[in-house]
Amino acid sequence: MNSTADISYWELASGLLLFIIPISLFYIYKIWIIKDVLIGLVRMLIQLSMVALYLEWIFELNNAWLNSLWVLVMIFVGVFTTIRRVSLNWRMFVLPLLVASITSVLIVDLFFLGWVLKLDYFFDARYFIPITGMVLGNALNHNIVGLSTYFKGLSEKSELYIFLLSNTGNKKLALNPFITDAIKQALNPMIAFMSVIGLISLPGMMTGQILGGSPPSTAIKYQIMIMIAIFVGCTINLFLSILFSNRFIFDAYSNLKANILKKK
Repeated sequence: MNSTADISYWELASGLLLFIIPISLFYIYKIWIIKDVLIGLVRMLIQLSMVALYLEWIFELNNAWLNSLWVLVMIFVGVFTTIRRVSLNWRMFVLPLLVASITSVLIVDLFFLGWVLKLDYFFDARYFIPITGMVLGNALNHNIVGLSTYFKGLSEKSELYIFLLSNTGNKKLALNPFITDAIKQALNPMIAFMSVIGLISLPGMMTGQILGGSPPSTAIKYQIMIMIAIFVGCTINLFLSILFSNRFIFDAYSNLKANILKKK
């Protein structure tokens, strides 16, 4: 199969003209998110340009310590982004979310890279960084939804939590409805996506491999495994984030602390 057709910088720049369509619609219908869209576009261009530069350097060196350091940077960025987007008290949540992210990455990478691919060099940047990045990127989105649902539910329905705790005498049972709601809200979009994958959408990894010259059968096998890795990684990350956070958000009498959410 042929190698991937390259895109010139001029063609890339001309592609940005497509943004005229949504921006025009936003202006006509007075949907004032144009500034946010343009800021997001500029940030995307700068960040991806930087990624292109340093990933070439990282891939060329292919050093285990450097690759691991980069994954840790991704984990830290994901954790602090989650804390900021959910408006959590960072002093209370940095440690549990970090431990949850590192644990989920270790489990998924050991399975995918060590057992499935059986890499001779476990920290090979070509596999280690992209696959870990896909798991962390998806976990970020689902953690934001899940943790927002969980902590806002506990804050806004504290009477229900107290009622369940008083009647059952068991904090685990009292928290179960809130955890269930958070997991459902966070993972339902991914479950829906998995149920129609290949019918109405071709995922990015599979499309990228096909464009890169891989046979469709190989691309599909990789996509199946990465979807399994992403779903398992996101589920583990969210569950552990909630369970580890529970050790910090209650006082000695199992009452919810008042400062888990920042005041907006």
